[in-house]
Amino acid sequence: MPRVVLVGNLAQLTGGVAEFRLSATSVKQLFSQLAELHPALEPHLADGVAVAIDGQIYQDALFQPISPDSEVFLLPQIAGGCHRGLPPGATSSGPGDPSHSRLRCRPPCR
Repeated sequence: MPRVVLVGNLAQLTGGVAEFRLSATSVKQLFSQLAELHPALEPHLADGVAVAIDGQIYQDALFQPISPDSEVFLLPQIAGGCHRGLPPGATSSGPGDPSHSRLRCRPPCR
């Protein structure tokens, strides 16, 4: 069975368990199995996580196959600056800037 490792704060949603052995043969199946075991993970999996399978990172991995001897790492989204809605050359000075929260994109910029 593939070895699945949750990286960063994702393990906080599973009571601190960061490593699993699951029978999934695709990322979609893996997400389904993880959500069934730990429902708190489901919104994070739906919002998007980076998936590394045997050292290769995928952004849109839902239909990627997983072999029985694979190592799969799930990485949470990393927040970054958002450029949508800003005039050319404009920037937000960060969390202290009163306009900062309204400048954040949902869903995240791509």
